[in-house]
Amino acid sequence: MSATDAVTFWDGVYAARPASDAPRPNVRLVETVCDLSPSDALDLGSGSGGDALWLARRGWRVTAADVSGVAAERLAGHARAHGLGDRVDALRLDLRASFPEGRFDLVCAHYLHTPFDLDRAAVLRAAAHALRPGGRLLVVDHGSTAPWSWDQDPDVRYPAPREVAAGLGLDPATWRVERAEAARRTATGPGGRTAEVVDHVLLVRRAG
Repeated sequence: MSATDAVTFWDGVYAARPASDAPRPNVRLVETVCDLSPSDALDLGSGSGGDALWLARRGWRVTAADVSGVAAERLAGHARAHGLGDRVDALRLDLRASFPEGRFDLVCAHYLHTPFDLDRAAVLRAAAHALRPGGRLLVVDHGSTAPWSWDQDPDVRYPAPREVAAGLGLDPATWRVERAEAARRTATGPGGRTAEVVDHVLLVRRAG
């Protein structure tokens, strides 16, 4: 499938969602980052922008990248409306073709799943190499399917965090796995619908 197909699909997904004035950050980001000193962050697959805005409010300078121009434009608008335009750089970017420039102390990738071809391991490996010494890569994947997910394939398989880490082929002398676990939470979907879901959480730190 072409890049045009991916953009059209994800633009449709985000255009169909209500444009909330206050998109929420992901739980795993908040619990991981709340005690860190703000610096430079990269949000891969930034989507509705809740993570980027939350980080910016806490003083981080955020590069937020998503294949959907609808999502990127909404995030840029939210950032300007909340006085965070100088802290959020929202990019429409296809990770199959390019990777954001820069060095970061935090790279996060929440639910970077797509029905289109994407070499996720290559993207996440590039993310690890984009970290400054002491920086962290947070990868949060679905471990189960929410009832409102766009992907309702009954045969879908979610790799365990250790399996994802092994697939990155990172030198353990330079990158250390600090967290690799399945964590349950209650998620809220469209219309306030709730369901228990599983997150696969991987946190990798580059040696200082």
